[in-house]
This record gives sequence, structure tokens and C-alpha cells, in this order.
Amino acid sequence: MRILMVSILFFMVTIATYLVMNFMHFKYRKAFLLPILTTTVGIILVLVVFKVPYETYMLGGKWVDLFLGPAIVALAIPLYKQRELIKQNMLAILVGVVLGVFVGMTSGILFTNLVGFSEEIIYSILPKSITTPIAIQISASLGGITSLTIAFVMIAGFTGIIIGPMFMKWLRIDTTIGRGIGLGAAAHALGTSKAIEYGEEEASYSSIAMTLSALIGSIVGPVMAWILL
Repeated sequence: MRILMVSILFFMVTIATYLVMNFMHFKYRKAFLLPILTTTVGIILVLVVFKVPYETYMLGGKWVDLFLGPAIVALAIPLYKQRELIKQNMLAILVGVVLGVFVGMTSGILFTNLVGFSEEIIYSILPKSITTPIAIQISASLGGITSLTIAFVMIAGFTGIIIGPMFMKWLRIDTTIGRGIGLGAAAHALGTSKAIEYGEEEASYSSIAMTLSALIGSIVGPVMAWILL
């Protein structure tokens, strides 16, 4: 009974925190108030202040995790609705995704190599712009530290959804395909959640960019690491 009560408590805390942060985001419309970012920070603060072990929190937090699978699958809906538009622009999508994967991986390798980080760290940061499950597998196969990879993926995602819209505005990228591919290729699932705010077309392009980035990255990632290192 106690475990059940704790589970319900932290599940409700997570949902309540998200709803509050979501309200703040839509009220003030500030990039740094994105609910996926502020909710994460809020939950961390609660755990630190009240000295709650992560394992205890996950008694309730795991129920939120269970919804991630259906949420990803639900992205197939805008893909299906926009299937004809995607077929018409498939070449542009492929070029954009390939360039996104190339820039994302080479920038990480070259920067960390320039700073003088060990190869273990470089392998950990290599798949930073790819969705977490695939990034972990790439990092592990290369000999990277998977926990660091997860952190780098989160940093890339949060950076993409906070700074990305500003860059697109400065560079006058105002087409649906430009915004969708840019967010999906650079910021994976977090980018797709941001793309949904723009519209269904952006969400569709971002979803396919995220998926293709994972597929292409898992193939060319090890090759690029071998060539550049």
C-alpha cells in the first residue's frame, strides 16, 4: 500500500509540475520557459530539496515513461496526413537530414578533439544529435560512456529548441520544410515537440528527419569516427 501511495504521489507531482510549467510557457511565450525544460529542472529541484532518492521518485515517474512509447508512435499520425507532401519533397528531406547528421557528428568530433578530450569522451558526444535509444547504442559500440551520451543528447535537444527558433528567424528560414527538418535533425524528439507548435507539416517533416537521422547516424557514425580520428 505504501509503495502504491508513493507511486501515485510522484506521478501526480510530475503531472502537476508539467501543467504549471506549460501554463507559464503559454502565458509568457519565452524560449527558456519551454515546459519540457522547466519541468525537468523543477522535478530535479524537488528531489534535491526534499532529498528524495531517484529510485523512490521513479516509483511514480515510471508511469510517465510508459507513455513515451505511445507518444512516439502517435507521431505517425501527422506523417500519414502529410504523406503526399513528404513524397514530393523526399529529395530535399534526404539532403537536409544527411547534411544535418554530418554537421552534428563532425562538429562534435572536431571540437572535442581540438580541446584535447579523450577518445572515450569523443565517442560519447558523437551521436549527440540522434534520439537517445539509438545514440546509446552507437556510443556503446564505439566504446563511449553511455551516461555521458544521454547528457549530451539532452543538452543538444534543449539547445536546439531554445536557440534553434532564434537562428531560424535570423537566417529567415520560414518554410515548413526548413523548420521541420532543422528541428528534427538537430534536436531529435525535443525538436519534434517544438515543431508541433508550428503546425502539422513541420511536425511531419521533423518526425521523418528524426527517424532518418537515427538510421543514417547508426550507419555512418562509426565510419565518420574512424575517418576523423
